[in-house]
Amino acid sequence: MSTPHNNAKKEDIAKTVIMPGDPLRAKYIAENFLENYTLVNDVRGMLAYTGFYKNKKITIMASGMGMPSMGIYSYELYKFYDVENIIRIGSCGGYKSNLNLFDIILSEGAYSEGNFALTLNNDDCHYAKSNKNLNKIISETANKLEINLVNGSTVCSDAFDVYMTDVNQFLERLPKELNIVGAEMEAFALFYVANMLNKNAACLMSVVDSRFIDKIATTEEREKGLNNMIKIALEATLKL
Repeated sequence: MSTPHNNAKKEDIAKTVIMPGDPLRAKYIAENFLENYTLVNDVRGMLAYTGFYKNKKITIMASGMGMPSMGIYSYELYKFYDVENIIRIGSCGGYKSNLNLFDIILSEGAYSEGNFALTLNNDDCHYAKSNKNLNKIISETANKLEINLVNGSTVCSDAFDVYMTDVNQFLERLPKELNIVGAEMEAFALFYVANMLNKNAACLMSVVDSRFIDKIATTEEREKGLNNMIKIALEATLKL
């Protein structure tokens, strides 16, 4: 069993996948948190590892950047590999003044101005929700680990907001009622595909920049922030 983008055998992929964007982050998680892990996919350098976390079989697979890439990999994992749960972990920009560097956001849903849903499924949809039950497990896990989570909607954009010619016009277009707390580039596609295929998806993000923050994080701070997010995701899988 394989797809044009994944050369893993069906049995190589666990029912629950933790999905960072960066292939090297997938490698980092496997090397530092999993036991008896094996590289199961390397097509296009989109590394996937399957191993065990506290005796739980887990796959860590990169998604790449942007909704098209996430859409491909999440669809194939759900549809052809019988994956039930995907937890995206990644970085985001903070959109609220009370957010600090490395605060961790749990997305309740993702808004997109794009036409991903229209192109994929002839559906003029621009807001996709994450899975409530999976979010509940993640929230309970974070609470047990004494790690605070920020809940709210996120915006999933087709362009890096730092490079936008006028980011303020973009911000003004965002629906005020959605309580958008941060910005990233993959969650809408993940949530939409999961809902379309009756699967489960969640997204954890660590705040790495904000127009309200001038501080530059140290390497040690970045690693701690990343590891806290990874620990929440991994510990949550034990309840799935």
